[in-house]
Amino acid sequence: MKSATATVAVLSLIPLLHAAPLASPTPPNIPSESSARTMLSGLTTAAGDATGYDRDLFPHWITISGKCNTRETVLKRDGTDVETDDACASTSGSWFSVYDGATWTAASDVDIDHVVPLSNAWKSGANEWTTAQRQTFANDLTNPQLLAVTDNVNQAKGDKGPEAWKPPLESYWCTYARMWIKVKDIYSLTVNSDEKSALGEMLDTC
Repeated sequence: MKSATATVAVLSLIPLLHAAPLASPTPPNIPSESSARTMLSGLTTAAGDATGYDRDLFPHWITISGKCNTRETVLKRDGTDVETDDACASTSGSWFSVYDGATWTAASDVDIDHVVPLSNAWKSGANEWTTAQRQTFANDLTNPQLLAVTDNVNQAKGDKGPEAWKPPLESYWCTYARMWIKVKDIYSLTVNSDEKSALGEMLDTC
């Protein structure tokens, strides 16, 4: 696995409101289209096997700083005007969900999506990692792996790969594919043939 140390930048959350879109959150280290195409061509193609997967094998959310865990840190990073209480829980703010274009003003309406789902990572190589490596993956703030989005959209995605699920907003497909490919590349995870084809098609929308 290539190294991917989680950075510590402490921040918090955001809620529901359908108003003018806020600035889109931008996770770190999203590659350019050309870099993503190079990375995609270098990924190993394999079928994958989910046997033995358990979400608890990927410890999250961990403490990032003080009383703030990974979820609260991403909520603060991806939100606007986020205020938190002494326990690091968001008390006010706004979140724009890039997957569907919705804006929220209650943190309870926002999920933190693992761009590459934990079960997908398991069947594409993480089954051979240590628990510590899986914890790093599940709480990675250095790469484009965590994103605050509308909760029911995240739930509709579940553990599906891009061959089975894409963000409702086609305008985000290019960015989503670049994020997915970066995570697969940095962690030396495999892709199946349908996934690889779908990612190439999504890059064609860039």
